Amino acid sequence: MTGAAYQPSMLDLGVSPSLGPLAGRLRRHRLTRGAWVDHLPSWVAGSDEVFETLLREVPWRAERRTMYEAEVDVPRLLCWYGAGRPLPHPILTAARTALTRHYAPELGEPFVTAGMCLYRSGRDSVAWHGDTLGRSAHADTMVAIVSFGSPRALLLRPRGGGESLRFPLGHGDLVVMGGSCQRTWEHAVPKTARPVGPRVSVQFRPAGVA
Repeated sequence: MTGAAYQPSMLDLGVSPSLGPLAGRLRRHRLTRGAWVDHLPSWVAGSDEVFETLLREVPWRAERRTMYEAEVDVPRLLCWYGAGRPLPHPILTAARTALTRHYAPELGEPFVTAGMCLYRSGRDSVAWHGDTLGRSAHADTMVAIVSFGSPRALLLRPRGGGESLRFPLGHGDLVVMGGSCQRTWEHAVPKTARPVGPRVSVQFRPAGVA
């Protein structure tokens, strides 16, 4: 792995992984057209231990995709944990359960899958998009993202263009995109020339949402 060395969080030194409360701590950002984003920094305490486990235990794979009639490398490593597949750290199982419990009144169903992305350096990225493969193309849903490692900027903007919002995510931070967010807004993790260490993004989704 290339790029800047990872800088651990001072708040995580010697701390065992645990989850903080969600109720009363999440800050909701109301967006346009029925979209919203909840944000909670440092939800996972002891996140550096989780991060090291994910780097070591997840079977990361490189993918290639066709863009503009050419096959190119996807600029990040990926892994998908479908329903029923054990997650690589118990705190992730606990996080999925806690998110399902907290959002049950709005979501009405559990989070069941976990997609994972490893951004190895500032050269890795994901372009502007909405998660609209499956039911999220025509129905409101939620995608909950827990980030580990060095913070990277998650940007959101209205679909079709407009002023963007910026959430620096890493070290156990949580962001949840809900309502019409996947259809009416887009999100991205842009490349950066700054020296940044690796980051792992864990995305929890309900069944049929990708």
